[in-house]
Amino acid sequence: MAASRIRRTPFERIEYAIICSTLLLMVVVTVQPILNLLAVSLSDSAEVPGMSGLAVLPHGFSLDVWQVLLTHPQVLKGLANSLLITIAGTAINVVATTLMAWALSREGLPGRRAILVFILVTVVFDPGVVPDYLVMKQLGLLNSYWSVILYRGVFAWYLIVLIRFFEEVPKELLEAAEMEGASPLQTLWYVVAPLALPAIATITLFYTVLHWNEYFRAMIYLNDPGKWPLQVVLRQFVVEGDKSLMVGLDAMNKYTGGSQIDLRALKAGMIILTLIPVLAIYPLILKFFTKGTMSGAVKG
Repeated sequence: MAASRIRRTPFERIEYAIICSTLLLMVVVTVQPILNLLAVSLSDSAEVPGMSGLAVLPHGFSLDVWQVLLTHPQVLKGLANSLLITIAGTAINVVATTLMAWALSREGLPGRRAILVFILVTVVFDPGVVPDYLVMKQLGLLNSYWSVILYRGVFAWYLIVLIRFFEEVPKELLEAAEMEGASPLQTLWYVVAPLALPAIATITLFYTVLHWNEYFRAMIYLNDPGKWPLQVVLRQFVVEGDKSLMVGLDAMNKYTGGSQIDLRALKAGMIILTLIPVLAIYPLILKFFTKGTMSGAVKG
């Protein structure tokens, strides 16, 4: 039998239209600047000065900007550094946060309440950059990738989210695993982790974005430009006006027939390059958000 059609009152229709219009406006406001940057980076350099900030289609078509970016040693090195820092840092973060959340979700853990209070204190009272710098200096990690990778190995907010998620796992499942002789780590790996995939995927995404977008502490801890992540390279070029990326433009003339690549187009391409990995990872993790947390786990 076909499902009956939902009938809305006039007020509900108006409310629905307002919600849809608001969401559509938010999408347009969010996506339009990205499309504008992409259009500028793909446009012919001679047409770029006449492009407005609302243009979403390229004026002409040229890959000169991307040819410069994808062959420039500093950009490639920054991209490799960002990938190393993000992958290693995220892996350490997720493993450490998951293990700590699993331990703190167990009611029989000695000193559990005191540890949770201490974690909340670190959320309220952030030590700041100077103590962090002194700790890194004492550990001998300055100008090392580890200074950025190990920064905030366990982020308190994400830890609390995962603890609350683990606490909602039905005790019947945990008791059944214990009766089968599973150790706490085996219970976490084979029982809890599969059910917690939406939460683990969420903190994985957050940690990935946190590491990928990190530039402030990388500027402080990493003095060697060869170890700078892509975000620092972007900042030096776009904000500080570093002209090092322009070095290869003269060499590009033989490919562009003597035309000069527009600086605005080069900046736009650089910004898009830093956005691509984050935009690519969202669809991969988003599917976990829609899955039911305990779907089919406990049957009556």
